[in-house]
Amino acid sequence: MMDSPFEAAFRASADGKPLGLRLLACLLVPPAVVLAAIVPSGKAHGRPTRPAEGFAPVLPVAQAPRPADGAIFNVSAGYTGLAEGRRAHAVGDPLTIILTEQLNSSKSAASKTQKNGAFNVVPPSAGPLSFLDPNALKASGGSSFNGQGNATQTSTLGGEVSVTIAEVRPNGTALVVGEKRLLLSQGQEWVQVSGIVRLGDIDADNRVRSTQVADARVTYTGNGSVGRASREGWLSKFFSVINPF
Repeated sequence: MMDSPFEAAFRASADGKPLGLRLLACLLVPPAVVLAAIVPSGKAHGRPTRPAEGFAPVLPVAQAPRPADGAIFNVSAGYTGLAEGRRAHAVGDPLTIILTEQLNSSKSAASKTQKNGAFNVVPPSAGPLSFLDPNALKASGGSSFNGQGNATQTSTLGGEVSVTIAEVRPNGTALVVGEKRLLLSQGQEWVQVSGIVRLGDIDADNRVRSTQVADARVTYTGNGSVGRASREGWLSKFFSVINPF
């Protein structure tokens, strides 16, 4: 039994695949592209929903007990040198990072272009072309563009976070990591700090400013109802993607 011309066109296409599948793909691909654009694909997009791993406190290395030799002095029992005092200097020692971050950025750009042109032909006053109107042979054109943009951003972060020394290096620097978690009634907040500090910059109270931390990584975010309310909904993101203006 032969199909009607409409059914034959619906079942066959140039590449041998049913036309119905092609139409179905055309209907499903655009929504899939939009969803891929609005749904975050990794940690770099959006805000993390839980604290990152790797900021747990580092414990000092346990030393093997010294065999009894009759001596009273024992370095492994917590000896602190007279010149060092109680300043943090070993793996597992805690210290406080004073967050004094303040960044200001400003950018301005302006652009302006303009172009004009004219074309004019004067026909002879006598001869076979004398019937031409000089005003009909005039042409002119012009284009102009004027654009301007300004951007200003100010970021401020203050507070204190206690961290621990995770690694001591031969050049007198130390890798520090630490975090502070707050469990509130409307969600959870956390601050995570890591970086490299110079042991000489640590003061007598075991404090160092965040501006003295090299390769500093500071994360301050949270989750819960307040965090969700401050983010744009998926439907708004959808219309922002497809909006041509």
